[in-house]
Amino acid sequence: MTPPDSPDDLQLPPSLELLWGRREPGSRGPRRGLTLERIVEAGMRVAQAEGVGALSMARIAKELGVGTMSLYRYVASKDELLTTMVDAGLGSPPPLVAGEDWRAGLMRWAVGVRAAYQGNPWSLRIPISGPPLGPNNVAWLDNALAALTDTPLTEQEKLSCVLLVSGFVRNDVTLALDFAEASGGEPQMPGYGQLLAKLISADEMPSLHRAIVSGSLDDPDDPDAEFMFGMGRILDGIEALMASKESAAGRGRAPRRAKR
Repeated sequence: MTPPDSPDDLQLPPSLELLWGRREPGSRGPRRGLTLERIVEAGMRVAQAEGVGALSMARIAKELGVGTMSLYRYVASKDELLTTMVDAGLGSPPPLVAGEDWRAGLMRWAVGVRAAYQGNPWSLRIPISGPPLGPNNVAWLDNALAALTDTPLTEQEKLSCVLLVSGFVRNDVTLALDFAEASGGEPQMPGYGQLLAKLISADEMPSLHRAIVSGSLDDPDDPDAEFMFGMGRILDGIEALMASKESAAGRGRAPRRAKR
């Protein structure tokens, strides 16, 4: 297997230099009191108030009261700015809690990520283009892995568990956002079960019909309860994986036969 390149041999892309504060602004044009932080904050204000679709370099320049070209001293493109905005919107992860077990740690992490997305829903409309590389994103990844430190999982399994939890949280908030936008903030599809009862019969779809008859489809959704239910089942699965590894380790492996 080819060993990975030394970090010293890698050239950071300009976008990463920007994210990590390792790139100086260009020298063209007057400074006008601008900073990268001010540009990012203006972009976030526009995205929060008007949506990602309203974002453009010209719109952000207008928000700041400067010329559009002055922004390019700090960011090379709109895509670069969006990447920086998403990382800034995520913010810092919640601090580790002394003495918490892995399950409490991952739940704390998931609740924190969910709150960050809920506070910056526009960030969910920006497609993911790669693994976490911004300073805040990387800090969140480290925070989640720290919760799994004293577990029997391999490093690859820990990363896979974090990816599983992260995907669930992102999907949970995205679905809630989609429903809210589609319904104008009103509860989605009142009387859903009653509506389905007019469309299907017990003979056609018996399993769904039982759910309709139970009234479960007409109960108002509790997003927090659904989130906690889903997280609970994911954590149960991770716990089962840990238990199976500990059981296998306890049994030990059968000795290999010596080769003749």
